[in-house]
Amino acid sequence: MLLFIGLGMLSNACAQDNSQKYANEINENSAREHLTILASDDFEGRDTGKPGGQKAANYIANEFKKLNLTAPVNNSYFQPIELIETQFKVQSFTVNNESYKAGQDFYMIGSGKESTVTTSDILFIGYGISSNQYDDLKNIDITNKVVLLINEGEPVNENGISYITGTKQLSDWSTQPNKRLQTILAKNPKLVLAISPNAFNSLQSMGESINRSRLVLKEDFKEPENTTPVAYIASDIADQLLKQSGTSLADLKNNINKAGIPFTKTLPANLSTSFGTLVKNVQSQNVLGYLEGTDLKDELIVISAHYDHVGVTNGEIYNGADDDGSGTTGVLEMARAFSKSKKEGNGPRRSILFLTVTGEEKGLLGSDYYTRHPVYPLENTVTDLNIDMIGRIDPSHQSQPNYIYLIGSDKLSSELHKISEEANAEHTQLNLDYKYNDPDDPERIYYRSDHYNFAKNGIPVIFYFNGVHEDYHQPTDTVDKINFDLLIKRAKLVFYTAWEIANRDKRLVIDSNKR
Repeated sequence: MLLFIGLGMLSNACAQDNSQKYANEINENSAREHLTILASDDFEGRDTGKPGGQKAANYIANEFKKLNLTAPVNNSYFQPIELIETQFKVQSFTVNNESYKAGQDFYMIGSGKESTVTTSDILFIGYGISSNQYDDLKNIDITNKVVLLINEGEPVNENGISYITGTKQLSDWSTQPNKRLQTILAKNPKLVLAISPNAFNSLQSMGESINRSRLVLKEDFKEPENTTPVAYIASDIADQLLKQSGTSLADLKNNINKAGIPFTKTLPANLSTSFGTLVKNVQSQNVLGYLEGTDLKDELIVISAHYDHVGVTNGEIYNGADDDGSGTTGVLEMARAFSKSKKEGNGPRRSILFLTVTGEEKGLLGSDYYTRHPVYPLENTVTDLNIDMIGRIDPSHQSQPNYIYLIGSDKLSSELHKISEEANAEHTQLNLDYKYNDPDDPERIYYRSDHYNFAKNGIPVIFYFNGVHEDYHQPTDTVDKINFDLLIKRAKLVFYTAWEIANRDKRLVIDSNKR
């Protein structure tokens, strides 16, 4: 009996020593090498479906091959994903033979098939207000017409008294900026030209993101709905539209404000514009490396991160060193550590899938696809340990940087939470911050990374996260700002947690349902 106990203690001590030995394979030199490559300008921000994203996928697959991980998708490391990209674009916009550029001179928002609108007259509808006290749209049919309106403010007299409220307090036609457009669009015009200097300036500050392309899984694609486009224009284009009629925007506003009654009129103006939603097929892929376990090899642990980032905007490369080059680097480091353990005869009992997914920034697309089309049965998947941003310090921890946010660890399995806490206490001694694990978290961080697609399928998860910082989704998220000591320490916490789950006798118990 004493001998049995002694051998058991020796076995546990050996396992402990092994975990520490292989955890030390996770090191700054190799992590820095991986991240410097992944977050380099050559990878052009690793955008989904773009050449930079493909370069990143190829790099990860090559690293998996070097580690002799199994290529689990028909002898490939790639799980192909078919996507559909949609983008609303304006091909041309001319007024009285003068061309204007979308995204510079005006901003148009809409959807639907490619169309062309050509007209020799437009219907000016004043402020576009339709109330009991003041009605620009009374007895006017705007169906299938090009309409021009003043999309800000409301008519007031020389003393600033609103003709709608009868006081200096403006009505909800002014305070609810979308109210008049919703009213007008319900009447099915062909095109709305909204004179909106404030809206124009706001849209201008948003840059290319206004009509940024959208990606969806091909299996989810629906033809874009035809909607009436709205072109937000500044005063100069409005004056060009009004030129033929011998008036100006200022004159029209002054006349309406002075008279206090609606003024609508069909005005001569040559306008032609072509626009529509472009649809194209896009190919991307998740990158998977598989390490087979021993006696419990049919059960699977997933260690995941997303390798994509947001690409290039306005000519600037968004390198995404922290988001999520750091997590991808952590996966590669752990893959090497576990691979070495197996090579030396100390490999994990359960199998491990190193899963780097695409399309996280586009809506968790890669993990969504994997959980719909799993390479290994979800019922055999024990947990997903997901790493998304582990290389920086957020503003709340500048004075105490030895931390990591843990999210989701107790949502489905109290055992997983306990294992995580014990692994940290024994090995890494990070301050575990559960701020974003709060179900009332207003930022809803729990739902915003790839682990959630596993959690909603009943698989226990932990999401490792360093929090948002000033370089989040900025071109300044670069390698020189990464804290590699922290990245390594945080990756080791994931490793120790995975090691324990992979080698324990019993599978994690699911005893909660807070997903």
